[in-house]
Amino acid sequence: MSMPSERFLVVDDDDVFRGVLKRALSKRGYQVLDAPDVETALALAQQCQEHHEEILWASIDLKMQQASGLTLIEPLLALHPQCRMVMLTGYSSIATAVEAIKLGAVNYLCKPADTQEILAALAHPEANPETEVAEQPPSVNRLTWEHIQKVLQEHEGNISATARALGMHRRTLQRKLQKRPVRQ
Repeated sequence: MSMPSERFLVVDDDDVFRGVLKRALSKRGYQVLDAPDVETALALAQQCQEHHEEILWASIDLKMQQASGLTLIEPLLALHPQCRMVMLTGYSSIATAVEAIKLGAVNYLCKPADTQEILAALAHPEANPETEVAEQPPSVNRLTWEHIQKVLQEHEGNISATARALGMHRRTLQRKLQKRPVRQ
């Protein structure tokens, strides 16, 4: 998939994961740029554009300390329209997956994802009709968690507005959001 020196941007606030992915991609012939946050990633993308160096690939973490990886998709595509991005997250939900694709990511993967899975997701973004349908529907807790994520997304991360929309107390919502996502 890679030609020598194709630029690959890795954006993740997990230093260990970012380092491992950078080394693995470098071994595969990519010129890897890495950033711990959206601001640094945008600065790197701007520098590349100024030097007429195209970023063709990107792996972006969804949930980072300062800003969501979703906020990087559109500005990165504005600077590098040929860039193909995959969104990575440990907090997957249908709402964020749909939003990432709408904004321009070509695929969405749940962590932990290895280098091979990331490259495969970038190479084959088309829908796969052979994808197995889960025999067991998601639990009520999982559906609740995904609904909360969707409403939170609709209210641009505003906890108070989300709590009002869901008809629950703000502190109750905060407790629910601090818990890890419910498994399928």
